[in-house]
Amino acid sequence: MTELNPMLLLPLLGVLAGCVLGFVARATHFCTLSALERHWYAGDSSSLRTWVLAAVFALIGTQVLVALGVANPAASFYLSSDFPWTGAILGGFMFGIGMALVGTCGFGAVLRLGGGSLRALVVLTVIGLAALAAQRGIVGILRVPIVDDLAISFEGTGSQSIGDILSAMTGLRLQEAVAAIIAAIGLAWVFKSASYRHQYTKIGAALAIGGVIAFGWWATTFIAERSFDPVQIEAGSFVVPVGDTIMQLITYTGTWPDYAVGLIVGTLIGAVLAAMWKRDIRWEACDDARELGRHILGGTLMGVGGVFSMGCTVGQGITGFSTLAISAPIVMVSMAFGAKVGLAWLMEGSALAAFRRNHDGVHHTAAE
Repeated sequence: MTELNPMLLLPLLGVLAGCVLGFVARATHFCTLSALERHWYAGDSSSLRTWVLAAVFALIGTQVLVALGVANPAASFYLSSDFPWTGAILGGFMFGIGMALVGTCGFGAVLRLGGGSLRALVVLTVIGLAALAAQRGIVGILRVPIVDDLAISFEGTGSQSIGDILSAMTGLRLQEAVAAIIAAIGLAWVFKSASYRHQYTKIGAALAIGGVIAFGWWATTFIAERSFDPVQIEAGSFVVPVGDTIMQLITYTGTWPDYAVGLIVGTLIGAVLAAMWKRDIRWEACDDARELGRHILGGTLMGVGGVFSMGCTVGQGITGFSTLAISAPIVMVSMAFGAKVGLAWLMEGSALAAFRRNHDGVHHTAAE
């Protein structure tokens, strides 16, 4: 019996993981921007708690797999010794504004495309091309002096993992302890809400999404250990892989698609299945040239910003967080700030409205 080529198995595992990710996220309306928007403008933190819980589950699952020796995120770019802090801040801010202009992130655009949104197709195309330009094209020439050349080196600590940094500072092995403390804090905040404790669908969705990310670390590590070809250790991102998927569709690269491309395809399949199950498929397009322009600009900012920050809301917020990379919290704070500014501009007519609060501490839209 002929053994299956590991490099063929790699994208198939990605498709499998993506189907679960896309189905669950589409069926439960999992969306980073929507979670932030409802938290800021409606005082409803349930979606944000689901997002945080997914990240915590990913952290727990990943660190358990690392402890068992079956996952190796230390070989990923998230834990490289160089930390491009300018890219984390600038890129995260750009991505956040782009996310607000579009109404969702790259991951959310894949989910929307699964429901028939042609606007999402435009956004994904722009994200992919902008990411390729920032990674390998003319924008990459600008990236080198303002991001790569200004990176902080953590070579003395071994990686940019928060656990490794604290271990090097104290002389103690703190990786597991740091992961446990962060997970405990996250779980405490999530389940502090009495009402959320009974939202079993959202809790289940968070468990599934976090589990998919942990699975990705196992899958790529498993294949890397059995393949003679180089395999990128990764778990989930929706910026550069979107560009790679486009390249696989339009050119003959001479190589098998990787796990990330399989994840993109699988997420779309899962989103389609969820939309069909929910009877939520409807064709949508931009209403006018102004809306189209806003989506193109937003997609460009997310594509370039995602490369600068080395990830998106999923790529840094959940995947990077699961490795304890110091970049993850910095990127996510920058993205949230950018989204807040972008939403204020769209909803209140001024970016400065992001810094204003009324007497009760709750933001209000112009319509209110």
